[in-house]
Amino acid sequence: MNGFVVIDKPAGMTSHDVVAGIRRLLGIRKVGHTGTLDPLATGVLLVGINEATKLIPFFDSHRKDYLATMHLGVETDTLDRQGRIIAQQTPSVTPDEVAAVLKTFVGEITQIPPRYSAVKFQGRPLYAWARKGIDIDIEPLSRTVEIYSMTVDRIDLPDVVFRVSCSRGTYVRSICADAGKKLGCGACLTELRRMADGPFMEKSALQLNGLLPERQRQMIEAGLIRLTDTLPGLPAITVDATLMARLKTGGQPTADNLRGHDIPFLAGGDMVKFITAGRDLVAVARTLYASQEMPTMTEKTRIFEILRVFNEV
Repeated sequence: MNGFVVIDKPAGMTSHDVVAGIRRLLGIRKVGHTGTLDPLATGVLLVGINEATKLIPFFDSHRKDYLATMHLGVETDTLDRQGRIIAQQTPSVTPDEVAAVLKTFVGEITQIPPRYSAVKFQGRPLYAWARKGIDIDIEPLSRTVEIYSMTVDRIDLPDVVFRVSCSRGTYVRSICADAGKKLGCGACLTELRRMADGPFMEKSALQLNGLLPERQRQMIEAGLIRLTDTLPGLPAITVDATLMARLKTGGQPTADNLRGHDIPFLAGGDMVKFITAGRDLVAVARTLYASQEMPTMTEKTRIFEILRVFNEV
């Protein structure tokens, strides 16, 4: 079994819990996910099985879409409702002020990760240091993330429901805490649901919680997404048996190897996937030359840099 499955993670479970459960259910060791969801959060968790785990690093550019609820007037040490309250007040803000502050986060922003997060410091996650009461200087761990869009769904003070589309690595609870600071009243995250991870949407997510193991296995098998279908944006080159064998034994494709193959329009640096006629994924590669340059290359010139080879067939 090779492929991805979209799981609807229930509240109270860690992303690792979901992966461990699928490992036990299927009796497969090679299982991983493409982006951590906090225990409080629910929604889309993309899980790779066997050969699909090799593709996970290629999903770093996936945008994530969330539906979040922010509670004004309460600050916690974890930046969400599961933490210890460290400050509390009655917010004195208007809905217009709240909406205006949230709009200021659109674009590239610098985020300092929460003290209770999986970001590593000296090889250990920050939450491990925080639970021991060790104060770490987290400012040097700040990162640049991008907020593509931010829209307010509903404001019923002190609660604010909003949608955010953002880059990988964005902490929505940090947005809530930072918005609370800007408003002068503090805030924390109370609800979070991931609606989409790249092209993988909530509507295709499987709700496995509470089902019998046999039914869970049936749903995973029926919902399994083929490797090549998880890369819809990559141009494809269909390979014959000879080139496939070369790629699988570590060979790099040269101009001579690609004679007679249909090469899509490519620029240098573009990513591309090599597939079989049956649409099985063979490899993912980086283009070294623009496609219009390729006919002029000598036979032994390497045209692509193979980044990953897959054993789907």
